[in-house]
Amino acid sequence: MEPKRISGGKKPETLLQERIMRKLKGLDWLVKPTHGSALTEGWPDLYCHHKIHGQRWVEVKVKTQYSFTDAQLQWFPLFTAHGAGVWVLTDDSDEEYNKLFRPANWYFYLKNIFSPAFRT
Repeated sequence: MEPKRISGGKKPETLLQERIMRKLKGLDWLVKPTHGSALTEGWPDLYCHHKIHGQRWVEVKVKTQYSFTDAQLQWFPLFTAHGAGVWVLTDDSDEEYNKLFRPANWYFYLKNIFSPAFRT
């Protein structure tokens, strides 16, 4: 099912990603979107680096409705196994931002994609 589009034809996740990028850049993070080609299929949405805090791979998900691609389900465990965490952010709030200073959390979001009540 194709996500609904909002004003300007942008998907909710795209709008959310723009807000998260704006917040991170405002806090002196280097932010580079990674999607857009077959070579990056399954990779997190954003590569982020901060002079003090180091690097983070960030996956943007709309809190109320999200899924993982088969490629993400293949690659995210590989990132983890090789010491590169993946952090899911669902908003540009301070609470979500603070997740970047805790252990990587992508696997926490798996429970919802396997729950029949969550599927739409």
